[in-house]
Amino acid sequence: MGQWLSSRADILPQPYLEELAKLQDEVPAESFDKVRPIIEKDLGPMDKNFDFVDTNVISGASLGQVYKARLRGQDVIIKVKRPGIEKVVEEDIHVLKKIIPFAMKFVDPNLRYSAEAMLSQFIETINEEMDYRIESQNLKTIKKNMQSYPKLIIPSVIDDRSSKNILTMEYLPGIKITNVKALDEAGIDREQLVVRAHRVFFTMLLRHDLFHADPHPGNISVTNDGSLILYDFGMVGRLDTKTRLKLIRLYLSLIERDPTRTVSAMDDLGMLMPGYDRHIIEKGLALSIQAFHGTKVDRIEVKALMELANKTMSRFPFKLPKHLALYMRMTSILEGVYLTHKVNFRFINVLQNIMEEENIIRDAYVEELKISFGRFVKSIDAAIAVVPEIRQFIEQNMQTSKPKSRTVLLSGTILAAAVFVGSTILYSTNNIVGEIGMISSAVIMALAILLKEH
Repeated sequence: MGQWLSSRADILPQPYLEELAKLQDEVPAESFDKVRPIIEKDLGPMDKNFDFVDTNVISGASLGQVYKARLRGQDVIIKVKRPGIEKVVEEDIHVLKKIIPFAMKFVDPNLRYSAEAMLSQFIETINEEMDYRIESQNLKTIKKNMQSYPKLIIPSVIDDRSSKNILTMEYLPGIKITNVKALDEAGIDREQLVVRAHRVFFTMLLRHDLFHADPHPGNISVTNDGSLILYDFGMVGRLDTKTRLKLIRLYLSLIERDPTRTVSAMDDLGMLMPGYDRHIIEKGLALSIQAFHGTKVDRIEVKALMELANKTMSRFPFKLPKHLALYMRMTSILEGVYLTHKVNFRFINVLQNIMEEENIIRDAYVEELKISFGRFVKSIDAAIAVVPEIRQFIEQNMQTSKPKSRTVLLSGTILAAAVFVGSTILYSTNNIVGEIGMISSAVIMALAILLKEH
């Protein structure tokens, strides 16, 4: 929480941000006397494994601390798990499990659901983070996935000096991404830097099945040529292909300014509570999409929407599913980094460029077609279920009617059925047009019967 708040310039004033920033990489360290036994237990005598180890901590985090060393003439860093951290984490989780259910009794039910999902995801993630073998594998996978990405540097792992409790990597120093003064002195274009950071993390998210979920400023540095260096791959998010395509559909609907499809995509992702008022959500999203694209939102419209929402909605309709908790964490922290720089930046433009360059838009349209076809099939089933007498009616009349009247009846029935099915599809996006279509199908059927009689 402290790390997240440390980059939220929109929430806290500067003195608080500076104090909380110490939680990014300046956590008070345990003495090296307590750390040395951990290294030697896993690797053996330290002087036989490293040419030199600086016992002064260069970075301290909540789960581990980092030391600079020399190995085979190369500068490396040694990340060592904090002594006794497993017990500390176990006690913290026990406390959280007691406090959160009690605290959630006093908040909106939807927020309660989201908090429980985040706690569950946190417990899973924190246990993974304490095994550096998992972090090593995460790093290697992301490094391979992003190997052709320009101006991105990910350190290499030195496997023969790593274990469950120790991770040894090449030493890659840089300027902290939120150190505005140092970046300006180095002549770094901070607007381009913010764009580059978003492109890196959202390319991971939308193109691959693994993404870095902890982009707080302590984990991102910048070289003198503006390249990004990523550290700490203990917390990663995973999205299966199905979920990732749903997320891509959500972003595509935002790019194309379509609130109706945005609501459908959010619903498919499990981000909306059952029974939500679709009309109001669409209205609210329409205003949000205007703001995304740089169009000034009318305050009167916002006020009218809020009044309407207060009259018709008994609770906040959004929720955070567990499988999206790390995604939301990543996007929120990254937004905090952008707010620190206060540069001209429009996320929707970056998103559109990523989707075009990675050919992701095509995947989204294919998925939209699949979903539309699925809804079409369901609509046909629904139409047949609603009017099961049609088949019987046709069969009876075909047997007793004259050839010309049979043709009129058959043509009218087919046309009426087609209009009815089309109307049921339209009804989900435009109630009025859908209802007109259904009434029209009934009129067509009635006309066909009348013409058949004459």
